[in-house]
Amino acid sequence: MDVKITTALISVSDKTGIIDFAKSLSTFGVKIISTGGTAKALAQAGINVVSVDSVTGFPEMMDGRVKTLHPKIHGGLLAIRDNAEHQAAMKKHAIEPIDLVCINLYPFEQTIAKPDCEFADAIENIDIGGPSMVRSAAKNHKFVTVVTNSSQYKKVIAEMKTNNGSVTETTRTDFARIAFGMTAAYDSAISKYLNKQASVSYPERMTISLAKTMELRYGENPHQSGAFYKLPANAEMSVSSAKLMEDETQISFNNLLDANAAFELVKEFSEPAAVVVKHLNPCGCAVDDDIHKAYQKAYETDVTSAFGGIIALNRNVDKALATTIMESYSLFGKAKGAAGFFAEVIIAPEFSADALEIIRNLKSWGKRVRLMETGAIDRAKIDCGEFDVRCIIGGLLLQQRDLAGWEPQNLTYPTKAKPDKQQLEDLRIAWLCAKHVKSNTITLVKNKKLIGVGAGQMNRVESGLLAFKAAGNEAKGSAMGSDAFFPFPDNIENAAQNGVACIIQPGGSKKDDEIIAAADKHGIAMVLTGKRHFKH
Repeated sequence: MDVKITTALISVSDKTGIIDFAKSLSTFGVKIISTGGTAKALAQAGINVVSVDSVTGFPEMMDGRVKTLHPKIHGGLLAIRDNAEHQAAMKKHAIEPIDLVCINLYPFEQTIAKPDCEFADAIENIDIGGPSMVRSAAKNHKFVTVVTNSSQYKKVIAEMKTNNGSVTETTRTDFARIAFGMTAAYDSAISKYLNKQASVSYPERMTISLAKTMELRYGENPHQSGAFYKLPANAEMSVSSAKLMEDETQISFNNLLDANAAFELVKEFSEPAAVVVKHLNPCGCAVDDDIHKAYQKAYETDVTSAFGGIIALNRNVDKALATTIMESYSLFGKAKGAAGFFAEVIIAPEFSADALEIIRNLKSWGKRVRLMETGAIDRAKIDCGEFDVRCIIGGLLLQQRDLAGWEPQNLTYPTKAKPDKQQLEDLRIAWLCAKHVKSNTITLVKNKKLIGVGAGQMNRVESGLLAFKAAGNEAKGSAMGSDAFFPFPDNIENAAQNGVACIIQPGGSKKDDEIIAAADKHGIAMVLTGKRHFKH
């Protein structure tokens, strides 16, 4: 059923496009009711406006807290037009029907995002009348059109032009669905803020508000559907905030997961660093004074696994770096038996115009790689309040993010041998890499370059054997990292057999004395962090 728009109520904080929308409504003879600042803006634009207080018979009061909370407004929105009792009540109390409500809410999230926001300012920016009108209109969408976003204006006017001033039932239903999502998100933001003010990390009820960014081609597998949603108001540089440098439909569910894994590891380093990730685990990571060399070392870690992987960099990509990446195979991959080179995603703070041209035109695969630009990495903007959320069937597990990184002040040195400056640097990289590898984890680093990874095994010994196999002869003199303590000395014995020079691990095993004794027996320097990095 189409419903003709004869009366509209407009009250918006964000006035983008509202003048043109109201003018278009006026061309259909629509009576426009409005409030406060919106009414003033419309009147200044030459649009005839009826003030809310002239409809209700009551002035706006209490600093504008009370203006639309009145039966003549909500009766006009909620009345069922084909219900005789409702119609009789409207006639008795002189309530006019309102056919369209155009509302966007007080900018609560924008207000609390300001560094100087006071609690009182936040409270005053909690909208009451707006959500009430939106909910009333959305409930009665059989007869009322509820417009909550400027992107909807064109559709409303287009339908009115096509349908003699009417809006279709399909659109009213769709807009109502969107409206309830908006009010739910709004309340969620307020609840989150008040919980934070009260220092409540895990409240009695938790609502996570997300906004859909894009639908994906499919999920992890083609038979699964998928979509990408973002948390609002997060200033942290991340995959979620990154700008896709091409058609957004090209990126996949797995691309985003892997890109996130790669970028979160490369963010750990302040010096030039490069990471290559495959199936959520780093198959390459290196640090150097020169980002070009860092990338080369990271790619060389495992050229076989690097094919079809994700490249993350914490420095801008210029023409020279783009050329190095694109020519990885011919420059230094061929000698290691690489089957050619292809990356699914390259993510970095910025790509120069020359770099974009090189990537797109130098090789055929350059037209297929997805490029993600994050902006300059600022660790001061890391959102410590954001949760790490994991799904189980029928519920969610929430925990604080693992933001523990390299904490030299907390390290202890229990063995007779102590790491030298270079070894300590390799241990740092081994530890940070272990944090971002699926447990159980063993990492091997040499000369600031990841040379071996053992990931996701059911026991730590197998993880170690995989890392030693990957490193080969390079394991001699390397630094070994473990994401959790060693329950037995077997990993230490294997490390000694492969020539490992130093080890970093959390400590805390009942057999720590045996572990340390085994390291002393082989002259291995051991460092304890006091924290573990399980990653399931």
